[in-house]
Amino acid sequence: MTQQVPSTEPELAGVRNFRDVGGLPTVDGRRVRHGVLFRSGHLAHATAQDAEFLASLGLHTIFDFRNAADQKLEGPDVDLPGVRNLNLPLTDPAHGAEFWTMVREGDTEQLRGLLGDGKAANRMITSYRTIVRDRTGEHSRVLHGLAEDSVPALMHCAAGKDRAGVSIAVTLLALGVERDAILADYLESNAKHRRYKVRRSGGGDGAYSPEVMELLSPLFEARAEYLTAAFESIDEAWGDADTYLEQGLKLAPQTRERLRARLLD
Repeated sequence: MTQQVPSTEPELAGVRNFRDVGGLPTVDGRRVRHGVLFRSGHLAHATAQDAEFLASLGLHTIFDFRNAADQKLEGPDVDLPGVRNLNLPLTDPAHGAEFWTMVREGDTEQLRGLLGDGKAANRMITSYRTIVRDRTGEHSRVLHGLAEDSVPALMHCAAGKDRAGVSIAVTLLALGVERDAILADYLESNAKHRRYKVRRSGGGDGAYSPEVMELLSPLFEARAEYLTAAFESIDEAWGDADTYLEQGLKLAPQTRERLRARLLD
C-alpha cells in the first residue's frame, strides 16, 4: 500500500500557481516523490510569510525561465538564503515585446485584430512548439542539473503555466510519467486561485470588459491543445520522447537513471 504524503500546497499571498508535482504516476508503476520538484509563478511579489514557507522547503535550485523584459516588469525573485537562482530564459527579451505591450494597453478594436479569429490560440501553440524545438540546450541543462545535485528544485516563469509548464512536462517525460498525467497536472494551472492576474493599463470600463477578457483568455489559460502541440513537435522532430531525450537533450541512459533515482519513489 502506497504511503499517503500530505500535499504541500499552501495559500501563498504573493506567489501564484505554486504546487508540488509529487505523486504523478510513471508508466512503470512508480510515482514522483513529494518534496523534490515544485512549480509556480514568479517569486518577485512573495511576502515575508511566503518567503519563510519557501525557505522551509530546503530548495537547492530555483529555475527562473523569465527573460529580461519579464524581470524588469515584475522584479527579481525574492532572495532565499542558501538557494541557487538559475535564470534560463526560454523566450528572448525582444520577442513579442510589441505584442505584449498591445495586450496590456490596446483598446478593444486593436485587440480584436491582434487576438481574434483564433490568432491568440495559434500564437500560443506556436510558442509551445518553439520552446520544445529550439530550447533543447536549456532543457538539457535543467535535466542534467536535476540528475546531479539541483534537488529539491522549483521551476517558474511569470505565470508558471507556459515556459514552466513545458519545462515541467519535459522533466516528467524524462521520468517516464504518463502523458495523460502530465497533461492533467498542466491543466491544474486553470484553478481560480492559481490563475495569473491579468494587468491592463488604464482604469476605463473597457480595460477589463467581457469582450476584452474573452479575447485575452487564450493567452492566460492552460489549454490541452497547447501542451499537446509541444508533444506533437517532439514526435515530429525526433520520432518519440526517448529519442528526443537522448539525442535532442543529450541525456544519456545512465544520467536519466540518476534523474529517476533522485525524483521517483
